[in-house]
Parts: sequence; structure tokens; C-alpha cells
Amino acid sequence: MIAFVRRWLDSDVGHSFRTSPTAIVAAGMALVCVVCAVFAPWIAPHNPFDLASLELSNARLPPSWSEGGNPAFWLGTDDQGRDILSALMYGARISLAVGLASVLLSVVIGVSLGLLAGFLGGWVDSLLMRVCDVMLSFPPILVALLIAGVGRALFPDAHDSLALGVLILAITLTGWVQYARTVRGSTLVERHKEYVQAARVTGVSPLRIMRRHVLPNVLGPVLVLATIQVATAIITEATLSFLGVGAPPTSPSLGTLIRVGNDYLFSGEWWITLFPGAMLVLISLSVNLLGDWLRDALNPRLR
Repeated sequence: MIAFVRRWLDSDVGHSFRTSPTAIVAAGMALVCVVCAVFAPWIAPHNPFDLASLELSNARLPPSWSEGGNPAFWLGTDDQGRDILSALMYGARISLAVGLASVLLSVVIGVSLGLLAGFLGGWVDSLLMRVCDVMLSFPPILVALLIAGVGRALFPDAHDSLALGVLILAITLTGWVQYARTVRGSTLVERHKEYVQAARVTGVSPLRIMRRHVLPNVLGPVLVLATIQVATAIITEATLSFLGVGAPPTSPSLGTLIRVGNDYLFSGEWWITLFPGAMLVLISLSVNLLGDWLRDALNPRLR
């Protein structure tokens, strides 16, 4: 593992990372957020989802440094007495899981369809691109709202995992189009190159050519797009949860916490909304900065 890290740091991308203070700071922020989210059950001072441990007498306590604050709750509590700091860790866990899962599914669907459209061409290309045009004609958040709303209507008493599955599906169906169009454009260029023609002449099957020869050469833009789309997916999930069709209240994400705090924003309990919002901004900003650095690092013209 150490040898792999050393080889990566000695590569062109690793050198670009080492010489970019913005990338290092963004990676540090993202790493802290991911560690807090993944290890929330061990790091968080309280379990905000354990209803038996909640006390309404601790509801809406200000941060510990404010007047009336409790040292046991560093960032205060929400309307149900949940520790805000612990809720941020658990909420970021859900937001990151939904964002990463939806982007992964979008990449699989979009790259597969983009390869087929660009390599086969003809009516397959025309059909898939018309589907992409139809999907792009609708605002992504509107499509996600529709899918999430229909899913919750069909399964009103669904378990939390099923509700999160519907949420991931809603974000996935609005995110695969960009990957499909990006890969399709790159595949149109690659399929006419000599190495693809040589593989065809030697009798290699089209599926093998796409998987072994074309795919590795079109993944660069996909990696950059996927990195940036993680932040977009997290914000979309937060928007859906804020509107009440995202993560269930029993397992609140950052968007749900912001929605809960919004009801108390003008009554003086600013911390219920401010800290989840700041956490969401921190995650999105760090991922976007990493995406911008990766775009420059993988561009040979900027080396």
C-alpha cells in the first residue's frame, strides 16, 4: 500500500497534487468529512437515532459556548433533543452514501449506453441520443421529485432502506445522461483510430473491443465528471430531503436537518440550520475543488 502511494506521488498526477495547495486543502477537508461520516458510530458523542436516549428537556439547547448551553452538546441540540454534532456525522453518512451510490449507478448506466451509441452508431445512436435529449429537456430536480414522489406513494410504509433506494434511483435517472453524452462523443473519435481498426481486422468481437480497448481511453473525462457530480448528487439529495421527499425523518440526512432547523430559524435557534448547512457547503466545496484539480491534472495541454 505504501509503495503504491509512493508510485502515485511520483506520477504526473501525484506531482500535480503535491504542488497544488488548493487540492491538498480540499482533499484534507473531504477526508475529515468522510472519516467522521464512516466512523460516526465510534466518533460521535451521542447516537441521535436512539430514541430511548433522547430527552425533550434538552431540546433546542444553544451551542456550549453560548449562554444556556450544555457542555455535553458542543453545537447545541435540535427540536427533539438530538445532539447537532452527532446528527451532522450521521447525516453526512447518509448524504455521502446516497451521493456516491447514485453517481456509481449513473456512471455504469451512462458509460454503457454511451459506448453502445458511439461504437455502434446508426439507429442505436439516434435512439439513445433522443432519449438523452428528452431527459435533458426536464429540470433534473423536477424529474427526481417526480420519481421520489411516485416511489413514496407506491410504498408509503416502506422501510428506511427502501426509501433510500428510491432516492438513489431518482438521482441516478437524472444523472446518467451527461456520462452517456460524454462517452459517446469520445467513442466516436476512438472508433476510427488504428488500434480499433486493427482489432476488428483480427476478428475481435465488438463487445471486447469496447471493453478492453475503447473504454480505458474514454474514462478520463468520466472520472472528472463523476468527481464533480458527487457534489451535485449530494446537493440534489439535500434538496429532496429539504422538500420532504428524500431521506426519512427517522434517518435524517443533512437536507432533513436543514429542513427541521428552518422552522426555528426566525425564533432564535439559528444553530439547528446553520451547522448542517455549513457541513453541506464544506462537503460540496471540497469535492468540487478536487474535481477542478483533477480536470487540470488529467489535461495534457496544461502540464
